[in-house]
Parts: sequence; structure tokens; C-alpha cells
Amino acid sequence: MSITDVPGIQVGHHTLSGRMTGCTVILTPGGATAGVDVRGGAPGTRETALLDPVNTVSEVHAVVLAGGSAFGLDAAGGVVRWLEERAIGYEVGEHRVPIVVGAILFDLGIGDGRERPDAACGHAAAEAASMRDPAEGNVGAGAGATVGKLLGMSRAMKGGIGTASIQREDGLIVGALVAVNALGDVIDPNTGRVIAGVRTADGEGLADARLIVRGNPENGSETGREPPDNPSNTIIGAVATNAHLSKAQLTMVARMAHDGLARTVSPAHTPWDGDTLFALSTGGWSGDGSPETAVPPSVVLAVGALAADAVADAVIRAVRMAEGIPGLPAAGDLEAPR
Repeated sequence: MSITDVPGIQVGHHTLSGRMTGCTVILTPGGATAGVDVRGGAPGTRETALLDPVNTVSEVHAVVLAGGSAFGLDAAGGVVRWLEERAIGYEVGEHRVPIVVGAILFDLGIGDGRERPDAACGHAAAEAASMRDPAEGNVGAGAGATVGKLLGMSRAMKGGIGTASIQREDGLIVGALVAVNALGDVIDPNTGRVIAGVRTADGEGLADARLIVRGNPENGSETGREPPDNPSNTIIGAVATNAHLSKAQLTMVARMAHDGLARTVSPAHTPWDGDTLFALSTGGWSGDGSPETAVPPSVVLAVGALAADAVADAVIRAVRMAEGIPGLPAAGDLEAPR
């Protein structure tokens, strides 16, 4: 179950060979109406202003998620070129201008930070895109992702990229794809148990960021320490649906989708995170049998609620599918059998 269950959505990754970083492209060659909601205090984004509901352009042709901090925004240029080569874009006279939005996360501390996703990375990810279920874990934008950095990288764990979808019997589909690079812990919302995050001082257990924030010394955690002044975080991703939604409605869906982050990440939306979620509609489903009819607010509510659930599921998959690297174990390395 993945975001590619939504018709018209394709996903491709490219992971650099020199170090653990890369980019992920969500292609919508037929165009998709889009919205966005940006949370946290340290975002890095491209073309989000055009997704304001009052602005003219309403469709995008790709969403780019990349590591490399601000340098990684260059990956979008390669996607633009790939789309232009196929005459995909917003028609302006004799030209077609690809509309590509994106967001980046900070992973420069993993390996040699001088190697970053660039236009070639974006082009390769677009070339690799397909309707198949995308790989998860240490690939693409999730290759260098980490979590649990509340007490610094020495106590952190490996993050990654994950995807999920929810399909109703009436044909409504909502999917999500997220790269999880959070300052805080990742928590299973069904059990309240920490899956990955800040490790105890011996590195063998989970300290629980909720206790650290409260100044509780349990689990060997240190108290009285503030997070290091290092913008090395951010969860970025997208939700998609086949519901026929307007740009304003998708903006609401993107806002509601952030509830999935609030359920699974603690703390979330911090001054050191630039959490950004895009929302895409490829259309084809309106609930009344007419693919061209915009849905009523009651359906927007349903899509937004399902988007939050899909984001939560994708966050959990991102850390469970991740693999540990030296100094940064993954959830599977510490998680007790269930």
C-alpha cells in the first residue's frame, strides 16, 4: 500500500553513491491540483508561494523531496529539465513550463556534506519514477535521514522514507510519502510506545523525548539540557488523493495531514524542524459519480482525516524500514519483539 495507489502518481528515488543522501520525485505527468502547509521554524522549500489559493497556477507536475539542506533544492532543476524533454508543463504560448515544487531536509552531517543532491540527482529520480510501490527506508530523500536528535547526534538513530495508503470501498484513495528526519522521537500512536528516537546514555535503549522535555531523569536520560542549536531536522512529504479537490480544499487537507506528524513525532513542528507537507489531487473521484464535480466540505473532512492517518502510517514505516549505519542504529536494532 503506497502513494502510487492513487492514479496518476509516480515515484522515483535516486541515492548518491558517495554518501548517504539523495532525492525523491513524485511525478504527476498529467498535472495535479496542489496545496501545501509548512510548519516548524526552519523550512527549506521551492515554489510554495504559487500554491496559495489566491494565486493563478493551480496544477503542479512534480514534487521534489531532497537531502542536502538548501543545496538540495538544485535537484528540482533536473526534474524541470526531464519534464521539458517530454513537453510536460504549463502552456504559455509556444512554451510548456514544468511546475515543480519541493522541500529539503538537513542531512549534511552524515558523511561528507560537500556531496549533495543536484540537478543530475533530480533528473535520475524522475527517470526512475514509476507506478510501482516505491522503495522505503535508506533511499532517496530518506537516505541520510535521522531521528531523535534532542540531545545531539551521538544519541540519535536512523530515519528514512516511508509510504502508505488508505482505500475506501467507495473508491476514495488517499496516500502519503514522507521522509522522516525529525528532532524528536517517533512514537507508535496505537500503543504510545517509542519506536525510534533519543537513545539512553549507554546507547542501548530509548530515553523517551517526552520525559527529557519534562525534566524526568528516568531511562538514563539527562535533564536540564536544551536541544543543540543545529537545524539538522525536518519531515518533508506529500499526500495524494483521487478526490476532485480545489487548491483551497487541498490546502486544508495539507493542514490536517500534519496531525499525522503530531501523533507520531514528539516533539513535532519545533524551531529546528521545517516540516512541510504537500497535498495533491489527480481527480477522478467526487463521490457522486461525476469526476468533474468538486467535493463538498464533508468529503474534504474525510480526505483530511485519512491523510493524517496515512501520514502517521508512513512515518512509522519510514523508521521501521530504515537500516542502521555505524553510530546510528535503526528501530529494528533496538526495538523489542512485539
